[in-house]
Amino acid sequence: MVRRLVTGERDGKSVVVSDGAVASTHDFRAVPGFQTTLVWAAPEVPSLPHDGNDPAVSTPSLLPSPYGSRVILVQFPPDSVMTRADFDPEAAGREYLEFLPGLAESFDPDGSGMHQTATVDYDVIVSGELWLELDDGELRHLRAGDIVIQNGTRHAWRNRSDAPAVMLAVLVGAQRKA
Repeated sequence: MVRRLVTGERDGKSVVVSDGAVASTHDFRAVPGFQTTLVWAAPEVPSLPHDGNDPAVSTPSLLPSPYGSRVILVQFPPDSVMTRADFDPEAAGREYLEFLPGLAESFDPDGSGMHQTATVDYDVIVSGELWLELDDGELRHLRAGDIVIQNGTRHAWRNRSDAPAVMLAVLVGAQRKA
């Protein structure tokens, strides 16, 4: 369970408008240990004070439009989950489309996990270890506390360890030059 506390204003004073579990957490059945939580979704120009609605519940895409943003918590299982004999890539693909709308369509169709989005991402490794793979094959090993600024480049996340890894990603919508 991810607890989220949201502030707002009432009668000109700051108040807590909600405090509780995030409703948009998905545990993937086809990829055991993979979990995503859309924590927050902001439009291009957020309106203040916050009206108390939960934008994460009705957001049609995990990818923000230009200048919008998303906050996503992701738990990555070890890569060995995807190499087991009983792993079903078609079932995993269906879950990606269901639970990762917008983002799932950005993945390369070869199942490599490589993807590219029109976003600037601030990725914070919260726990465990991840490896960032780039187009040229370079792998960078990351540990808890490391931060990646992902500037709309094609990449994939790998978990070569034997334990889950958790990453907090803040995606800010951008416009790709032609």
